[in-house]
Amino acid sequence: MLDPDCYRGRDLPLYLCTRVLARVAMLVQSVAVGWQVYDLTRSPLALGIVGLVEFAPMFLLTLPAGELADRFDQRRILGLSLLLEAVSSGLLLAYAALHPRAIWPLYAVLALFGCARGFSGPAGRSLLPFLVPPERLAKSIAWASSISQVAVIAGPAVGGFAYALGASVAYGGCLAAFLLAAAGTTLLGGRRPEADASVLASRIARVKEGVEFVRSRPVVLGAISLDLFAVLLGGATALLPIYARDILHVGPTGLGVLRSAPAVGAALVALYLVGRPLQRNVGSALFVTVAVFGVATIVFGLSTDFALSLAALAVLGGSDQVSVYIRSALVQFATPDPMRGRVSAVSTLFISSSNELGEFESGVTAALFGTVPAVILGGAGTLVVVAVWMRLFPPLRKVDRMTDVMPA
Repeated sequence: MLDPDCYRGRDLPLYLCTRVLARVAMLVQSVAVGWQVYDLTRSPLALGIVGLVEFAPMFLLTLPAGELADRFDQRRILGLSLLLEAVSSGLLLAYAALHPRAIWPLYAVLALFGCARGFSGPAGRSLLPFLVPPERLAKSIAWASSISQVAVIAGPAVGGFAYALGASVAYGGCLAAFLLAAAGTTLLGGRRPEADASVLASRIARVKEGVEFVRSRPVVLGAISLDLFAVLLGGATALLPIYARDILHVGPTGLGVLRSAPAVGAALVALYLVGRPLQRNVGSALFVTVAVFGVATIVFGLSTDFALSLAALAVLGGSDQVSVYIRSALVQFATPDPMRGRVSAVSTLFISSSNELGEFESGVTAALFGTVPAVILGGAGTLVVVAVWMRLFPPLRKVDRMTDVMPA
């Protein structure tokens, strides 16, 4: 029996504020790192390695972190993770101040940052259902997605302008934002998860239980794996420094605007979803929006006009926002409380794979085939993934309402 008094009106806004601060800092740092790496190396492969060195520790730590999030207070895990992210920003600040030419120290700091994200992802994603009543969860997810887009718009733009003032300005701002987010996390209330009898099982067994839960539910597995392969193939974000410098010729400020363009489209769609959440045919909508993502990626890859490139990225971001909203809601509705940390860890691992490994894949293909062919091939690959997943996961395609996937 849930105690309705455990929910406080301030917890959702406070949670959103801490997530926005951390998200802005991460994106500012991403823009600064991308430009700095390409400025030092002029190598698309070096940009791809940025994603790889962040992904490797996340891959190793995310599933165990999800198990920890089911046994301990997610607030504490999230706060400590944000502190470690602040340490990473501090080290990048020191790196920038020393003006080194070697790239490996920067990669080492990014690996540390990947460790922190390996813990913050499952803790942060599994926390929201404990801060709001169940009847408000769907709308809270929409609000979280919408507010998150504010960060995704502001972060890259701020990062571009800050880096134009100096790398130390960008990294110093990230350090302050991560510290504020960590402090805000300590103030969160809400309900605590009920004791789970399976805590007596071994940690490996509990991690396997979370993986098995996802594998045994085609709707959940299909939704998160569709995102994995679509973004893995269609992600052009890692190559934006090359577009900004060598194709569109818009400099670091233009890079920040390019990085913000998908978030502008996503924010407009997210605001629409807050007022008019999807009610029917959510499975079909998921596949359609991922296909639009692939088409927009191809248009961006072909464009040599700054305005057209911005428009394509905005459409790309808007379509991705719908798929993120649907995927997040389906996973949250389909997951019982005792499994939220582990299922969030699996989901985080898939999302991180799509983003960070997508950056590596883009860097490798750009080094092999050229920047423009790499982006076009990625968009075409996304369309192929949509067609294959519609055949592999018919239960996902047939989902009508979000609540249809709730456990009995």
